[in-house]
Amino acid sequence: MNSTRTALLMLDYQVALCDGGPHGRMPQLAEQVAQRGVLETAARVLAAARAARWPVFHVRLAFEPSYALRTNRLPRFEPYETQRAMLADSPEARIVDAVAPLDTEPVVDKGCVDPFVGTPLLPALAAAGVGHVVLGGVATNLVVESTARHASDAGLRVTVVEDMCASFRPDFHAFSVQHMLPLFSTVTTAAAVIPTFEIEEVAR
Repeated sequence: MNSTRTALLMLDYQVALCDGGPHGRMPQLAEQVAQRGVLETAARVLAAARAARWPVFHVRLAFEPSYALRTNRLPRFEPYETQRAMLADSPEARIVDAVAPLDTEPVVDKGCVDPFVGTPLLPALAAAGVGHVVLGGVATNLVVESTARHASDAGLRVTVVEDMCASFRPDFHAFSVQHMLPLFSTVTTAAAVIPTFEIEEVAR
């Protein structure tokens, strides 16, 4: 299949990470998401991608009850299992309402930072004829960087929409955007990229 299509990857826009309410687990990150207007920006980009008929893939950190698919075994991931956190059907693992997936948009559950490890995301992109991914998410220096690195190494062209992203501290976000992500991707903004979205005519 000729990989000429563009897909939008929506990374870890979950209640636990983006919401400062009772199900939020990372208040510093949620505060940065709110201050930067990340969810509002992500919603605009998502609406534009849907209007352009792009494939949209949502990614989230979510575990089944055994936690056997938790591929990241570093100590910082251990509390998820010991606290029975981020179970797939829990409120905290849910994608926030502002960018909730449609029934026609797949949700990829992962057990680590990188959405390509242990998931069908890469073959699904290949099956859809995708050669270019536009992405955003939280946190910038974690899932966004991991996705950009892996996608680039897999032969995909990568565009990161930086105002769809946030990290735990502004300097973490700035360092990633200014020094790391340009090594693997084109870094842009929603205002710059949305006018370039073209409606795709996909053969049925």
